[in-house]
Amino acid sequence: MNGRTKVIHIEGVVGPIELSIDFPDELKSDPYFMVRGLALVAHPHPLMGGTMDNKVAQTMARAFNQLGYVSVRPNFRGVGGSAGIHDDGVGELDDLLYVTDWMRTPSSWAGLEITQQQAWIGSVNTLPLVVSGFSFGSFVGSHLVQKLAELGRPAERLVMIGSAAGKWELAPVPADTILIHGELDETITLAAVFDWARPQELTVQVVPGADHFFHRRLHCIRNIIIGAWLGMPDHRS
Repeated sequence: MNGRTKVIHIEGVVGPIELSIDFPDELKSDPYFMVRGLALVAHPHPLMGGTMDNKVAQTMARAFNQLGYVSVRPNFRGVGGSAGIHDDGVGELDDLLYVTDWMRTPSSWAGLEITQQQAWIGSVNTLPLVVSGFSFGSFVGSHLVQKLAELGRPAERLVMIGSAAGKWELAPVPADTILIHGELDETITLAAVFDWARPQELTVQVVPGADHFFHRRLHCIRNIIIGAWLGMPDHRS
């Protein structure tokens, strides 16, 4: 955690949900800085030690900060200060849907001391929303994006790191989904990701030498995400 991070608790579906909120550096000196959008970051499997403080999740959040997004990293059920017990992705999907609604509500941010004087919160309900997830988080994230589209409030883009292909049943994803996978991933093989991506004609961006947790390759995740946004429309322009 650093000076850009604020940890809060909100009341969720089955009790409190713990969130880490990461802000762009520009907001520290300019309360009128208009953020580019919102980014939800879902962490890896709770029963295997996954939390919102996972290094890959933090790397994604910081990359989005550099692009001008406010990032939100919730703890899944039963992790840290979040209530409930692990629900194999079902309850976790409900919680992420609840968090996205919270993120898109101006009064949610108006109630926080750290954002009370920031101009962007007045139009937060119109900002684009990016969904991203690592491993188990990519599984829940894929279903969240599908659900948001069904509800008529689609995400701007989906980013999947260490995609859970072959381990959990992923939802079909948009054609512009960013898939990043480690060449040497021992938890979810690259072959399994290719088998899942091939019928959907999705591009997989492979990081040479990277294992499942991208040890000593976290900067590659940041560079790929930031590079993918180059040339994309910016609502602030």
